[in-house]
Amino acid sequence: MRFFNTSGPVVREDHYCIPPLDRLDLDEVLTLIRQKRYFVLHAPRQTGKTSTLLALRDLLNRGAAGPVRCVYANIEPAQAAREQLDPAMRAILAELARRSRHSAGPDSFPADWPSIVDEAGPATALQEALSRWGGADRRPLVLLLDEVDALVGDALISLLRQLRAGYDERPERFPASVVLCGVRDVRDYRIRSGSTREVIAGGSAFNIKAESLRLGDFSESDVHALLLQHTEDAGQRFTEAALAEVWNQSRGQPWLVNALAHQATWADRAARDRTREIRREGILAARERLILRRDTHLDQLADKLEEPRVRRVVEPMLLGAETAAGIPPDDFQYVADLGLIRLRPARIANPIYREVIPRQLSWTTEQMSFQSRSPAWYVDPEDRFR
Repeated sequence: MRFFNTSGPVVREDHYCIPPLDRLDLDEVLTLIRQKRYFVLHAPRQTGKTSTLLALRDLLNRGAAGPVRCVYANIEPAQAAREQLDPAMRAILAELARRSRHSAGPDSFPADWPSIVDEAGPATALQEALSRWGGADRRPLVLLLDEVDALVGDALISLLRQLRAGYDERPERFPASVVLCGVRDVRDYRIRSGSTREVIAGGSAFNIKAESLRLGDFSESDVHALLLQHTEDAGQRFTEAALAEVWNQSRGQPWLVNALAHQATWADRAARDRTREIRREGILAARERLILRRDTHLDQLADKLEEPRVRRVVEPMLLGAETAAGIPPDDFQYVADLGLIRLRPARIANPIYREVIPRQLSWTTEQMSFQSRSPAWYVDPEDRFR
């Protein structure tokens, strides 16, 4: 029996899922690839980016945009090198070599890539390897690079600039199309060079970007369709109020939808009886368990609140400020890209985040207050919090 997925890419045989490519304007994506464009796909964490890229890879290798070779690579392992350019580039090239064996054939990627790094140096090794790879086959090469914004400093600058430097050689001797995928749009990469401490905006390091596409949340109909897959497979019914409450609490954030459903249909042992329908009360109980558990998704959310530019946006919203005076527009867009808020009008993205964010911001004060022997500083004469 399939189940609700809360970790990693979806596998259609194992997980209830909305087909990943249904969430894109696929015609626009395929047109950009046919036109040999470089573009960005970004979305908040655990929204379905990797699932979408893997589905796109498989579609392209079946010929959806003509005879191309498409390789997906997650370059996050290079993050461990931080700003050390040589090990970062070796990690990226090793990942490309490994992934190419599965997607484009065992002889596709230059087998001598370690010597390319030794001879060309890390600042041009990726460009040289991609040039040889692109020219090794008449079919255009399409690269899907995931977790790009996990890189920092000189490693990220070098990646972007080497892609830009080889751009004019496409498609005969360089990837015809490259998709950069991460949480943020490339224009918001704030890169500080490790050697000069110079701040370089991502847009200036990668000014060949044609488009920035954002993978959105589930629609209300998507949420209902996902939950009803469980009813079809397991025979367990969600009441109309339960379906509405999942949408209300999550507002379509994919991880939250799956996590609420998993909690309500499996973590609640009584609900494993498939003759027992899932009610609104079960969804609300699942919500509270999620908030208290602080799973990775919500823990990452809490971590982002430590960033000054996030707090600048979020704290006035929680306090009911009526203006955004003094807050840079880029900060609003950045926090929206993280998935913490929605824009027009600006508001916290969903009720669960509205609960988690204040709890996190006040957690230390809360702990200290309940440890205090004298509550007079935080409780008024009528026993209410000041």
